[in-house]
Amino acid sequence: MANLLWLQGGACSGNTMSFLNAEEPTIPELVVDFGINILWHPSIGLEIGDQVTDLMNDIKAGKTQLDILVFEGSLIQGPNGTGTMNYFAERPMIDWVKELSDIAGFVVAIGDCATWGGIPAVPPNPSESTGMQFHKKAKGGLLGPDFKSKGGLPVINIPGCPAHPDWVTQILVAISTGRVGDVLIDDYHRPKTFFTDFVQTGCPNAISFAQKMDGHFGKRGGCLFYEVGCRGPMTRASCNRILWNRQSSKTRTNHPCLGCTEPGFPHHDLVKGSVLKTMKHLGFLPKDVPAGVSKLAYYTRAGFEKVLGSLERATGTMQEHFETSK
Repeated sequence: MANLLWLQGGACSGNTMSFLNAEEPTIPELVVDFGINILWHPSIGLEIGDQVTDLMNDIKAGKTQLDILVFEGSLIQGPNGTGTMNYFAERPMIDWVKELSDIAGFVVAIGDCATWGGIPAVPPNPSESTGMQFHKKAKGGLLGPDFKSKGGLPVINIPGCPAHPDWVTQILVAISTGRVGDVLIDDYHRPKTFFTDFVQTGCPNAISFAQKMDGHFGKRGGCLFYEVGCRGPMTRASCNRILWNRQSSKTRTNHPCLGCTEPGFPHHDLVKGSVLKTMKHLGFLPKDVPAGVSKLAYYTRAGFEKVLGSLERATGTMQEHFETSK
């Protein structure tokens, strides 16, 4: 039996809604088959008011064991680092999080707000929001760069806006069954099993990307990277391997990937004209290029492929050259 406490800070509850739709395993299976005891959750917990405060104090005092602390939403530190913009159970939420993180066996941050600060942390950030152990790409956040839980791991980050429900439940299963040692994490503390491949892997528009064919919302036969800001070639996530609702993904419905599993999200800090539009140099060179390649190398190769693709379409000899951004 693993005791789990789920807390929520500056959040829209989107990750909770995603979590409740988990299929492999489902929430009842987490409890019945994998022995996770949900001490409390802000949306489905039965306790209210003083009952929650008593539970928190019992955990703090060591009367109730805390194996997994899950946090959703940004950590609100305002004003002036006091955290009093976000009170919970008679104290600033950040005070609870710091103390409970030191007690918990493992700490898991769910969604972009909890991992990197998310939309609330976009400048000017009046709430002084941050993530659990990162602020955007910089290590630190609320708990600091050197934090490790009693289980010996830093905060396990499961980003996304929202995070895929099965990413969440499968990591919780790994912890509850004692197999968390098999979970490898990357430099941003994301489980590699979900965040190694690019979103472009499995995207039906990958060939259009290779042949530099422009695409637009709702239209087949083109890549959304060139005009409407798709970040699939530089975003690590398994959205096209582990489909949402076992049915689809953004790119499969011709909606651009927003790059929501990367620590830079929201990218360009929501500067006017940067949302759902590809930012460009000189009006035609993408400012952001696929991961793992220099801008000069990409521009050179892209120009060649653009010309080659145009010739092949004109002569009816189109071939598939590349499948991914690599």
